[in-house]
Amino acid sequence: MFEVIKPGLFTTVQDQGRWGYQGYGVGIAGAMDSFALAAANLLVGNPEETAGLEMTVQGPTLKFRCKTLFAATGADFAPRLDGVSISNWTTHLAFPGSVLSFGGRKSGVRAYLAVSGGIDVPSIMGSRSTYLLGHFGGMEGRPLKAQDILPIGTPPVLATHLAGKRFPENLRPPYKKNPRLRVILGPFQDFFSEKGMSTFLSTAYTITPNSDRMGYRLQGKAISRQETKELITCGLANGTIQVPPNGQPIILLADRQTIGGYPIIATVIHADLPLLAQCAPGDQLSFTEVTPDEGREAFLNLFSSLRNFPPSRN
Repeated sequence: MFEVIKPGLFTTVQDQGRWGYQGYGVGIAGAMDSFALAAANLLVGNPEETAGLEMTVQGPTLKFRCKTLFAATGADFAPRLDGVSISNWTTHLAFPGSVLSFGGRKSGVRAYLAVSGGIDVPSIMGSRSTYLLGHFGGMEGRPLKAQDILPIGTPPVLATHLAGKRFPENLRPPYKKNPRLRVILGPFQDFFSEKGMSTFLSTAYTITPNSDRMGYRLQGKAISRQETKELITCGLANGTIQVPPNGQPIILLADRQTIGGYPIIATVIHADLPLLAQCAPGDQLSFTEVTPDEGREAFLNLFSSLRNFPPSRN
């Protein structure tokens, strides 16, 4: 287990989400950057879906109470072990009494910490993810606070030979500031005028401060409609882009509601969700149309790199 000395700005327990309960109104939650969490788990010898920590903007200070492997991925928050700088996307070995801390944010918004055996909080509906809207999962359904004690699961074998292993940069998502995100248009693009569709695909939209894990509210040139009516309701996916009557798009994310009535103009492809997860308020997003086949191919190309990364001795 380890002790939370400082909780960081906003740190939660997350895994790959709580699937199968949207029909009951229960959101999926899970890591915003699912690739980064999966990679961190592979680095320490865990299954990809194992629970870890999602750290936002500023990392916590943690004291290990047992010998364990750990890895930090995603955003670069300048990690340090016992005051010594260590590398991101790399497996490290910690001993009882070791302190993991983080400096200033160098890039990205969300970093992920995996430990061998995973964060062993109770599983609720098949997931350990913190569901903030429902106030359950993770540590009592809330962000971490000082003096929390986080239990660590016992791995079958502590694979100390993994220490020093690095996840290759060429296998990671192409993180960058102000990304152009690929989207699949529809299913309600007929609600929007031809000019509105052109505006959506040619405008750089700014992420507003009123954004969080539930969704990013964007500000830019308004998207015009040819239909003024709203939907009764429809299901929502991670990356769904709704357009309310003010014409300013909203991208729904991990903690989104399960249904909604604003017309959907497009959905960000799964392969580009990691890029979106590392964007902060003030960053700009633009969009380009791809086909479903192109989105599927991009997903396979990116996430197959997780299969091509064996956590073995080399």
